[in-house]
Amino acid sequence: MKGKQQFFSNKLGFLMAAVAMAVGTGNIWRFPRMAAANGGGAFLIVLIIAVIVFSVPLLMSEMAIGRYSRKGSIGAIGDVAGRGHSWVGAWLAFVCIAITFYYSVVTGWTLKYVMVALQGKFTSGVSTRALWETFSTNPTETIFYHFLAMLGTFVILYQGIVKGIERFTKILMPILGVLLVVAAVWALTLPGSSLGVKYLFQVDTSSLLNPRIWLEGFTQAAWSTGAGWALMMTYAIYTKPKSPIGGSMYIVAMADVLVAVIAGLAILPTIFALAPDMQYAQQALESGNVGLTFIYMSELFTSMPGGAVIAIVFFLCLSFAAISSLISQVEVGVANLTTGGFPRKKAVAIVCGVAFICGIPSAYSIDFLNNQDTVWGVALLLSGLFTSVVIIKFGVEKLRRDHINQAGSKITIGRWYNVMTYLNPFVILTILGWLIYGSVVSDPQNWWNPLKLSSTANMIMQWLVVLFTLIALNKWLHKRFAGNSRHIRE
Repeated sequence: MKGKQQFFSNKLGFLMAAVAMAVGTGNIWRFPRMAAANGGGAFLIVLIIAVIVFSVPLLMSEMAIGRYSRKGSIGAIGDVAGRGHSWVGAWLAFVCIAITFYYSVVTGWTLKYVMVALQGKFTSGVSTRALWETFSTNPTETIFYHFLAMLGTFVILYQGIVKGIERFTKILMPILGVLLVVAAVWALTLPGSSLGVKYLFQVDTSSLLNPRIWLEGFTQAAWSTGAGWALMMTYAIYTKPKSPIGGSMYIVAMADVLVAVIAGLAILPTIFALAPDMQYAQQALESGNVGLTFIYMSELFTSMPGGAVIAIVFFLCLSFAAISSLISQVEVGVANLTTGGFPRKKAVAIVCGVAFICGIPSAYSIDFLNNQDTVWGVALLLSGLFTSVVIIKFGVEKLRRDHINQAGSKITIGRWYNVMTYLNPFVILTILGWLIYGSVVSDPQNWWNPLKLSSTANMIMQWLVVLFTLIALNKWLHKRFAGNSRHIRE
């Protein structure tokens, strides 16, 4: 392949892109309701612990592997774990892209609601439930906004690493931060907002003895920071050879938590200050991500002073967070194709085109989208498990000593990293087992039916189909993306 290796222009450029990768809709719509439902301050303590002991070691490992191999996930895993394990890298890429298929639809929803807010439609008397149901059941509109999301992603990635990803995130992240702070400050000025703050920060120490809170906290850390997704492994390809790993990953992880907390300060005080009664507030928090965001929060905007303006701020935040994560997900596919010999611009067009086409079923049917969200969202735990096993196979101490604590590193990562890396598979298996058990208990009559979209058996069946296919193709995958590939070029 002809061309020059691309790099982020400096440490700030990489950090902005990495933070944008980690910050997504999960920070803004999932964290606040999970915190409120799981002990508030106790949940936050557990989340911080989970990020430090689970997410940070995985992120460090991914960055070290990506920088070492300079290849997409298939080639990278093939390099560090051997030719028999290239299917693992393919699994990481497939799961990430499968999430992209429906995540771009969700991104489209946020773009639609930015337009609704800009048009001033959040006014008194508007039924936000009817507004959502009218839009979400109209395939023409949902597919159109799904297309806009993928088109925007294509335009950004087509420009390359510096002119595309870095330039976009350097503009986007400061704006997102300012908008979130504005929304939080405004929410805290509302009469009665203190109850929302209490829900977020008050620590009930007895809650720390509840295993559910620990499981939910580790699950939030796994999904929110992007650890084990191959996202950091991909962005690390474009870092300079001596880019620091330890300090950078701490910054990324803590920035992710900080954004989640600020989002919590924007959403929970608003709900408790403006909800007509406590029952309404509880219904909002129990309505799921979609219900909380597009129905209940939207309804509050119609009744609050200055609600039309705050609605614009809120949905801009949500759309910025969604797009920043979407471009990193697509880049995982682009990096693998580029490693395999495709020119970058052609690879961007292929991945974006495939993502648009394969996302149409989710844009057409929310039931299908919910199925894919469950199947591939939970599959991320398998991705984290496989990544941890690969690290152990490569050599935990070797990775820490020679690649994370390389010569010139200002922050030295101690042997706690080794301990956490060896523990991660057990943590992941516990979370995975708990989630599957919970789904079986919640649907005892249908969990075994692979033809029912909401069943556990359907989820496992889809995993097995993909796993067996990738394992069968392992030899070809290694030859194309690891054995005969070169470092990524322009």
